[in-house]
Amino acid sequence: MKINTFLSQNLETEVLEFKEAKNGYDFDSLGEYFSALSNEANLKGHDEAWLIFGVKDKDKSIVGTQFRHDQAKLHSLKAEIANHITNHITLKEIHEVKNG
Repeated sequence: MKINTFLSQNLETEVLEFKEAKNGYDFDSLGEYFSALSNEANLKGHDEAWLIFGVKDKDKSIVGTQFRHDQAKLHSLKAEIANHITNHITLKEIHEVKNG
C-alpha cells in the first residue's frame, strides 16, 4: 500500500504533506494546501501530490481523523474544492484507509 511507503520514508516533500486533522480541518487551509501541492507537482513534473490526514507531522504516527467521517461528505469535497478554485480543478481521488 502506497501509504506504507510514504510513512516508511518518514519525511515530507513538496508533493507529500501529513496533517493530524484529528477532529477536522479548516476548509481555507485545505484549499491552500491543495493549491500549493498541485503547483509543486506541476513544477516537478509529477502526476500527483498527496495530503494525508490522520498522521502526526513530527513522528509520522497514525492517529486517525474524524475529518468528513461520513463517506458522502468526504467525496463531496471534490465538488466543494472545484467550486472555490480557479478553472475548477479538483482532487483526482480521495482514498480512505481504515485500520483492521
